[in-house]
Amino acid sequence: MRKIEEAWIDKFIQHLAYERRLSPLTCKHYRRDLDLLASYCDKIELDAWHKLKDEHLRSYTAQAYRLGLSPRTIQRQLSAARTFFRYLLRERHVKTNPVQSIKAPKSGKRLPENLDADRMARLLEIPGDGPLVVRDRAILELLYSSGLRLAELIGLNDGDVDLADGLVAVTGKGSKERLVPVGRFALRALTAWQKARKKMADAGEKALFVSNRGTRISARSVQARVNHWAKHQGIDIRVYPHLFRHSFATHLMESSHDLRGVQELLGHANISSTQIYTHLDFQHLAQIYDQTHPRAKIKPES
Repeated sequence: MRKIEEAWIDKFIQHLAYERRLSPLTCKHYRRDLDLLASYCDKIELDAWHKLKDEHLRSYTAQAYRLGLSPRTIQRQLSAARTFFRYLLRERHVKTNPVQSIKAPKSGKRLPENLDADRMARLLEIPGDGPLVVRDRAILELLYSSGLRLAELIGLNDGDVDLADGLVAVTGKGSKERLVPVGRFALRALTAWQKARKKMADAGEKALFVSNRGTRISARSVQARVNHWAKHQGIDIRVYPHLFRHSFATHLMESSHDLRGVQELLGHANISSTQIYTHLDFQHLAQIYDQTHPRAKIKPES
């Protein structure tokens, strides 16, 4: 039986959903992490959030690490708790934020995967001209051309793409809207899809991309079609929708080195989220240096 004040978790989740307008999935993740913290509080017989101190949280973090949780997971759990206590402070239910001074174990920064330009070109050259192939070609081209998140792609409506000006109106995280350019190959694919869409979409359906049932395509379906075409085109790594976004950003950084511009195109609220691609760019440059500079590597003595 839970003793800690569960009602405050409910109020916090409502705050995230209705005031901050976070997605249902994000709210679900916050609740899961806070439920784990609440269970720990019950275990050590704490019945109120104001009784939770930093020493309790250090013990909670150490226990999670001993159980084999990754530093990244522990960081996420502490971040959820930190945000929760900021809310409790705002509501004057507690006087301090005990999570503020707690640090999770450090984890190595994992660089995102991406497809090089040659393999991306091979992936996008999918054969055929049936309506589903035309749709899939438009999906793949738009994912790479404009660096969309999967949720942004499936949330597009038919009127969100301006073929004349080569722009797509995207609703990103936190319901923030941005305009993103669409390249000529994606425009060509979208033009062909809009003709095919008239025969596939149900009457009154607003979605830009529909399934063979005539309704808005699901995220799972897009993932399955991306995987299908990657195997069909002989791509030798695991391909998923977000890989197109990573490749989009990486290739732009390699060509332009315009961090702020790439941030705007990706819709990142913080530039720190975009800076990961500068690491990728440096790796690329370092590899070229090692392969081409006559004094890059010391030759072994004979």
